[in-house]
Amino acid sequence: MQLRLALPKGQLLAETSALLHRSGLEVAGYDEQSRSYRPECRNLPGTSLKVFNERDIPIQVAVGNYELGICGLDWVAELLAKYPSSALVKVQDLGYGWRHLCMAASRSSAWRDSRCDGEAAGLTSLDGLGRQPGTIRIATEYPHLAEAFALRRRFRRFAIFPLWGGAEAYPPESADLALIARPPGSPLNHGLASLCDVLHSGACLVAHRPSWESRDLSPLLDRLAAAAGEPPPPATAASPDARLPEDREAPGDPECVWLALPDGHQQKPALEFLARAGISVADDPRDPRRPRVNLDGIRVKVIRPQDMPLQVANGNFDLALTGEDWLADHLYQFPGSPVRKLLALPFGRVRIVAVVGKSTPFKSPRDLEAPLRRRDIGALRIASEYINIADRYARDNHLSPCHLIPTWGATEAFLPEDADLLIENTQTGRTLAQHGLRIIDTLFESSACLIGRTTADLIGRTTADLIGRTPAGPRQERISGIVQRLERTLKDSH
Repeated sequence: MQLRLALPKGQLLAETSALLHRSGLEVAGYDEQSRSYRPECRNLPGTSLKVFNERDIPIQVAVGNYELGICGLDWVAELLAKYPSSALVKVQDLGYGWRHLCMAASRSSAWRDSRCDGEAAGLTSLDGLGRQPGTIRIATEYPHLAEAFALRRRFRRFAIFPLWGGAEAYPPESADLALIARPPGSPLNHGLASLCDVLHSGACLVAHRPSWESRDLSPLLDRLAAAAGEPPPPATAASPDARLPEDREAPGDPECVWLALPDGHQQKPALEFLARAGISVADDPRDPRRPRVNLDGIRVKVIRPQDMPLQVANGNFDLALTGEDWLADHLYQFPGSPVRKLLALPFGRVRIVAVVGKSTPFKSPRDLEAPLRRRDIGALRIASEYINIADRYARDNHLSPCHLIPTWGATEAFLPEDADLLIENTQTGRTLAQHGLRIIDTLFESSACLIGRTTADLIGRTTADLIGRTPAGPRQERISGIVQRLERTLKDSH
């Protein structure tokens, strides 16, 4: 019987590849240059390997798609914090990939004082924060661990901002705390200081509980266990009442406009377009997430495009450059959201497509509907980063019953073993074809866009309304000024 092992891509890849080599496994196609999601194990027949985003591995092992997996303990803890009965067993630590999850806050005492009053003034410790009368805002990639932490600390009121990444950019303006991962002993940047360590994590071997209890996993398990490194370093958690270093900064202009810019591969074309509009954005070596901008009253942060629609809806940003795909995904989940597209921008063009394996007979969504009606197949498995777009697509095309599988990247790896259909983005389709996949439908085309919020400043107004109207105040004037600059640049480019 085949043994299936889920392997991580990203920051654990190199050391996991070294572990496999030490274990005596001859694995081809698992290195930082490889684009394959299916490495080949040449000297252990009956072993199947698959590469995933690390965050997806505990879920894939827990549902039984893989008997064994390698990932960070932090992602195991994140799953179990929400689903403690998951069929997941931690087998052992592997001796590498150490990182600490810490609860961090801004060093700025001026901002902390502005968030409090009376006896609660000065958020210099978790105890002081716990006495704060308002809502404590926590930004993180680990929402379930953050919620468990807030409940343990008995915070009176709290709100969790679940993110795709970049949580360090949110305090102090958009969150009071950030639960973030950092290497042991490394200082926190972005003007943050750690209040306490929440979890010490490293790479670990996990197993599917029923397989662990009923199957002989020793051919693979014994090799990996023998090759594991040293036990984890001793914990050096900060005291829960560790005081923040003082770094006095002014809270800032309450009328300033916050603009969110994308990180990753969309950052370069976004900055180039802004430069054409006369908006110069320069790196700040003290805080890469908060670059400097040449416009008075405008503050900029660099965050994930996936997070922008929700953050604009929550009022944490006034404007953002994201993708129409992520805006659509947000609006499908929250039809009443106040976020609106103000301008379509001439970069970041992709198609959102439905994808199947080349070996399947399906050529259109209708081909998927027929076997579901006849019950030739059970529930259709649809994997996607765009989980709300996928849900809408399934309903519009009568693809029922279906199981939606949220992913965090490397979605191409799911077909055909772990999903039947993908909802994915592509520019040319070449990468999909290289992975043995085939497009059967195009949902829509997407480009970068400028989004804003229909608050008292913008409610009921289109981009044309914003331009030429008498500004309602400094914030509206600044928002209108940015929109005008970008729209003029679009007209000049045609």
